[in-house]
Amino acid sequence: MRAVYRGLAVVGAVVAVAAALVVVLPSGPDEVAAGPVTAPPAAPSSSGPAPSPAATQTPAPSPDASLAPGYTAMEALYADRRVPRLTRKVKRMTLPKPPRRVVKDVRTGLAVPNLAKPWKTFGAAPFTTKQVLPRQRGTSLRGMLVTCPLPTMRQKSPRNTALLAARWTLNHHPQNSKITWLASQPVKHGWMLIYRVKYGKHQSRAAVVVMDGGMSKPGLAFVTVPDSQRKQWRDIGRVVSGVRVLG
Repeated sequence: MRAVYRGLAVVGAVVAVAAALVVVLPSGPDEVAAGPVTAPPAAPSSSGPAPSPAATQTPAPSPDASLAPGYTAMEALYADRRVPRLTRKVKRMTLPKPPRRVVKDVRTGLAVPNLAKPWKTFGAAPFTTKQVLPRQRGTSLRGMLVTCPLPTMRQKSPRNTALLAARWTLNHHPQNSKITWLASQPVKHGWMLIYRVKYGKHQSRAAVVVMDGGMSKPGLAFVTVPDSQRKQWRDIGRVVSGVRVLG
């Protein structure tokens, strides 16, 4: 009888283990318990030390990205190969006397020079004011001067705000354009940048002025002139010297 009881005890133990396995294991290969998934800590390899925390961070934003997740606007700017660092080697320039006639932009609180012929006013959208040079055969590029509320993030430094604005203007130049800085200096209520935009065998001269016109966002004045209209490059200096706050 003792042998029979021992046999029954063994059978009962086997059944209990089997029942426990049925409770623990999923009923199918795709049914798993929900919960956070975390990567195990990296173990040091035999060939070298463990990777540093920086090596496991999100990669730097791509040059063409406006702003990669987890990065500030300035970090995205510094990662953009189209926009070189603005160093102290970039000097100020002597600005010409500003024109008397102006175009007023009440949305930005700014006034910009009303340029003489061959410039003419044009439909402003998507900007708030716009002046253009005549179209030329064989190219879609032509000079333009526009104003609008700042389309980028405002920074603590007016200089950095202008840098972001200059980078944004590459959206209005041919693809694969690259910037070369020509002048950088403070202006009243803001900052001014003049630069060359090169694309293939051609280039444009351009400038941005970011200025606080007393509105919720600073105002932006942006002018660009392609080399096919290089006679009007002199107007860029007139523009940056003539941007001012209304009132």
